[in-house]
Amino acid sequence: MNRTDEELLAETASNPEAFGAFYRRHEKSVLLYFLRRTASPEVSADLTAEVFAAALESSKRFRAGKAPAAAWLFGIAKNKLAASQTRGRVEERARKRLGAEPLLLTDEAIERVEQLADQARESESLSAMLDDLPPDQREAIRRHVLEELPYNELSKELRCSEAVVRQRVSRGLRTLRLQAKESA
Repeated sequence: MNRTDEELLAETASNPEAFGAFYRRHEKSVLLYFLRRTASPEVSADLTAEVFAAALESSKRFRAGKAPAAAWLFGIAKNKLAASQTRGRVEERARKRLGAEPLLLTDEAIERVEQLADQARESESLSAMLDDLPPDQREAIRRHVLEELPYNELSKELRCSEAVVRQRVSRGLRTLRLQAKESA
């Protein structure tokens, strides 16, 4: 059973693995949030660790409401980032209260974080190039290439022939290839 973020946080006090599942679900997005804002793998990793330590500490006070748990988590992230920018360093209070060891990043871990940042930049670049396509080509590529919807199903959804869908995908991919060559 796939539990919601809200259910995982409600379960955290009695089942620590529930918070582990919440952490695994959101670690990458929080790390990328910090990478985009700090451009430092080390600072991003430290901030991510502090955010999840603070979230674990306050999980018992979390109340499901209008905003989803992910918004609550990113609210913590925003506050930790602002505090670190004000102080000129990453706060470690939540980790210390939990008795967590200082974060020591190996070269391998730093390389993994940098790869994530590169992938995020490539994804943003691809997304921007997709946004530049005509709407019919953009939709055809998203649905067929990214969502792997077969041409016959896509043609029914778009209410056009398979040949038209194939042409839209082909033209859009050709344009993307040309844009990629120009930006390289």
